[in-house]
This record gives sequence, structure tokens and C-alpha cells, in this order.
Amino acid sequence: MLQDIRKSTKGTTAKVVVGLIVISFSIFGIESILLGGSGGGIAEVNGEEIYPEEVQQLVNTQKRRLISMMGENLDPAMLDDQLLSSQALDSIIARKLQMQSAGRLKMAISDKQIGAVIGSMEQFQIDGKFSPELYKSMLSGAGYTPAAFKQGLADDLLITQLNSGLAASDFATPAEVRLNAIYVGESRDIRYLTIPLEKFSADTQVSEDDILQYYEDNQLAFRTAESVELDYIKLSLDDFKQPVAESVLLEEYELQKENEQYSTESGVSHILFEQQSDETDETFQARVRSAQDKLSEGMDFAELAKAVSDDIGSAGFGGELGFTQGDAFPAEMEEAIALLTEVGAVSGPVVSDAGTHLIKLTERRDGKIPAFDELRAELEERVQTSEARREITRVVENLRDLAFVAEDLSGPAEELALQVVTSDPVTRAHPDGLFSNASLLQAAFSEEVLGQGHNSEVIELASETYVTLRVRKHNEPMVKPLDQVRDVIVANITDESARAAVASAAEQAIAELSSGVSLETYSVENDYDWQVELAANRGNGMIPRALLQRAFELSMPDQEKSAFDFVMTAEGDVQVFELARVTPGTVETLSDAQRQQLSQQITTEFARMANAEFLRGLRNVADITVL
Repeated sequence: MLQDIRKSTKGTTAKVVVGLIVISFSIFGIESILLGGSGGGIAEVNGEEIYPEEVQQLVNTQKRRLISMMGENLDPAMLDDQLLSSQALDSIIARKLQMQSAGRLKMAISDKQIGAVIGSMEQFQIDGKFSPELYKSMLSGAGYTPAAFKQGLADDLLITQLNSGLAASDFATPAEVRLNAIYVGESRDIRYLTIPLEKFSADTQVSEDDILQYYEDNQLAFRTAESVELDYIKLSLDDFKQPVAESVLLEEYELQKENEQYSTESGVSHILFEQQSDETDETFQARVRSAQDKLSEGMDFAELAKAVSDDIGSAGFGGELGFTQGDAFPAEMEEAIALLTEVGAVSGPVVSDAGTHLIKLTERRDGKIPAFDELRAELEERVQTSEARREITRVVENLRDLAFVAEDLSGPAEELALQVVTSDPVTRAHPDGLFSNASLLQAAFSEEVLGQGHNSEVIELASETYVTLRVRKHNEPMVKPLDQVRDVIVANITDESARAAVASAAEQAIAELSSGVSLETYSVENDYDWQVELAANRGNGMIPRALLQRAFELSMPDQEKSAFDFVMTAEGDVQVFELARVTPGTVETLSDAQRQQLSQQITTEFARMANAEFLRGLRNVADITVL
């Protein structure tokens, strides 16, 4: 329907329809139209509701993770909301069940544990030290408040505690270790020879009839890839950057001097005391006085902070809080910091909403306004980028409207003084360049653009780059002429014939070895390289991997007869091998480290099974309703 409207959006009727839609959005709110209005739960787990916002937040988090991992190679289909929402809802249900179970078991995570984890997280550290400013900045950028992040972290730690408890309830018994050692410690005596493909390649003669027959039988293999030649308009932020007049830079410099805080910075550390629920006022005040006494006696402030501070996030770093220009901390703290005139001075007890602080001034840096020349490059880049961003936003919005109704891209390009570029042929799996971008490929081969001949939407790529495109020419797949693929056919026939011959040689070798000819004798007579590996285990690095794997797949040979088989390498060589003897493993043949590793592997697998079964059990007895 929208594609039909698109063709006639210049008409009066269409404009009226669009106007009515806009009015409905303004009256009822676009959220109510897109999201369905009520903010009720979409599922219940034992009476506990799951809300759309929870699912959407997890979906958004997963999208950010996928975009970060895949970059421009991301397939847009991976960001399908329906698929991600289903996965997110299932994950939230499992999480609710685990949290409810932990609650019934009276499990808990202390604030001290949460603080210790946050303080140790590298993403919140600068030069190995926890940075409160970085912590707040990163949370804000990710859409979290500190309280929400701490709650989520507490839930994660609680679930980890639950799963760890389940894992710790199981272990590998000596009998299980002994039984698994039979398999893990097994060794095999292996002899093998190599029949090279090149020994047979030179013997292959390819006739013209062979070439013609191969060409006829394999037409699909010689088809050109479907491709499109595209007209496109590409906009990037750099295209809109213009030189900046000296007078503008000077104005920007004056604004920066007025707006930037070039004030004195104070580096501070603190010791925080939080009164516990079961602690009397006298006991609490005694703790504070005791710390003051120790400082008076000469105890190092950082060491005391590590020992007694209730702020776990900073205690591990000697109470260090970073720098403030007078607005980073609560007003009570800032007032106390301003009164500290000498580096090394420690305040008296300072009470804030967080608790009672002892604050030490560790450094003071006088604010200094940089000279104009020092800031010129930064100011110029800022002004250029700001102006370019405004202009590209204006042009992109106009381009969206014009490209939507235009017959081609020449009209919008002319009106907006842009350039239409024609691409080389682009395939559905274009390997490099601009059109290796998954979003552009999806648009180019879409029904709307390829099938119906419309201009694409203006597609936003990374780094503030925008592209709109249309198909100039569609190149259907076609069979290449014989002369173009003759050499490929000859090479393919030669390779296939040689591989068949080398496989036949391998079967002949196995027949003779099975009749009693020794592998060494057969190798010498036929000029093949051969090797012997006695007591090879599953981790042997001397035997080719594919051969080793196949040798350990074979059944144990008879006591009086060896087992024979062969594998073909990716290069086409064949390795014929003899499995002469199998020696079961024992615990005694394993080193202490190997026994410990085996026991840990068994325990880990038991833990995985226990957690899976526990969650399955919770689901089976839970009252789960998906609305």
C-alpha cells in the first residue's frame, strides 16, 4: 500500500492523507501508535510481572553488543526486533526464576561486595585506579543510573552465587575420574604413509570432448554472479566542512573562556563512615574518633582508608576520589575541601547524605586559560564540525523528502547541489568497498529498489555518512563462454582425475597391507614417505590432525591384526595409516596436573548439567504466563 501511495504523493489527496496521519500523531502521541499504549506487563512469572521496558532494554543492549562486535559487516536481519524480543523475554523469565529461588533460599549480596566488584572493574579505572567521574560518565552513556547499575550487578552476583552453590554441590568421585581416564589417557600405535596427489596429476590427459562434457554438466558453476550497477548519492560530514574565519575563531575562544571551568582543581581522598543499622551513635562516633587519632599518630591516610573506609569503590585505592573544580561532590564536602589550604591537610568529620567523611587534600592545580594559538586547531575543528553537522542534517532531511518522490536521483542531486555517482557492478555478497556494507546491499537488492525501481531510503552508515541509491542496471546471472572458463575446466578435470587416482591407490595400498605386507616395505617399494608414532595420545602434535582424529575413531583392532584406513588432506594428498595397538589409559599414567584437570572437567560438566536441570525444574513448577 505504501509503495502505491509513494507513486502519487505529489497529489492533493495524498497530501491530505499524510496530513491526517501527522495530526493523529500529534493528538495521541507517536508512542501510543507504535507501542500500543498501556504500559502493562507482557508476562508473569509466579505473579511477578515482566514489563515491555525490561524486554526493550535487553533488546537494545543486545543490539549494541551486536553492532559493536560486527561493525559494518553486521547483517541487519540479526537486529530483527521480533527475534531479539523473544530471546530477551526467555532470558528475563529464566532470570526471574533464579532470583525468586535465591530469595526463597535467603541468599543476599552485601553493599560491600557490590562496591568491591565495581572498584575492580577495569572499564571504570584510569591508570589502574577507580575513577568516579569515568564511572558516572560510562553509566550515563549506556543509559544507566548508578542505582540501576548497582541493582543489576547485585542481581547478577546473586544468580552467580546461586549457580556457584549448585556447582559446588557436585564433584567428580575417584571412580568417575578413573573411568574417564581410560578414555582420556588412551594411547595408540600408529604407522602411516603419504601418497602425494602430484604423483598422479601429471598423468592426466584432458581431451576436447572431456572439456565440452564438463562444461555442459556444470553450467551452474560457470554462471556469473547476479549484480547491479547503482546510481548513488553519498554524503559525509567531511564533505560539509568549510574554512572558518579568524573572527569566528576568536569569538569561539572568548566563549570558551567564559563557559569553560578554568578554575582551580583539587585532588582529594576520603575515608567514609556509614552508620550500620545495629550500631549506636556512640559506637559510630567512636569509630570516627579512632580514625582521627590514628591519623594524628602518623598513620598513612591511604593505608587507613584501605582498612576502615566503608566506601569500597575508593578504599582499595587509598580513598582516592580524583579531582574536583568545586562541583563534583556534595556541597558539604566541597565546602570542606575549599577550607583545606595546604596539600596533605585532613578535614574534621564532614557529614553528607552518604555518611561521615574525613577528607584529605592530595593535590591542588591552579586553573590556567590556554592561549588562543594553543586552542586554534581544537576550536577550528569544533566550529567546522558543528556547522557541518547542522548543514548535513538539513541536506539529509531534504534529500529524504526529494528522493522519496523522485523518479531518479538526478533531480534531488541538482536541487541540493550534490553529485550522483555510478558504481561498478555490485553483487549480493560484495566483498569490499562502500557496497560491502550489509545495509546498502539489503537495500540495493530489495523488492522496493530492485523489483519496483524506486530510490532507496537515505541510509545512515557509521561515522555520520549517508547514502541513497537506485538501480541503474540489473545484470542477471548468465553462463560464461567456454573460452573464458576453459583453463578452469582443464584444472578441475585434472584435479578430480588425480584425486580419484590417489584414492584408488590408497585402496590398493590398504588391500596389500591387509594381506600382510608391512607398511615400511610397501612405502619403500612405492617411494612413499612413511612415519611411525608409538603410544600417541589424543593431544599428539606430531601426527596430522585429521589422521589422528580418524585413528581414534576406529574400533580397537584384533590382537593379531591391525586396522587400516586412509584420510585425504585438503590439498588432495592421501595418508594411509595402520592402527597397530590400543592401550587403555589409567589414572596412574596421568600426571598430577592431568588428573586435576580431568577432575575439574568432569566437575564442570556436572555443574553445567545441574544448573540446566535446576532451571528446567524451576520452569516446570512455575506459573508462567505470556500475554
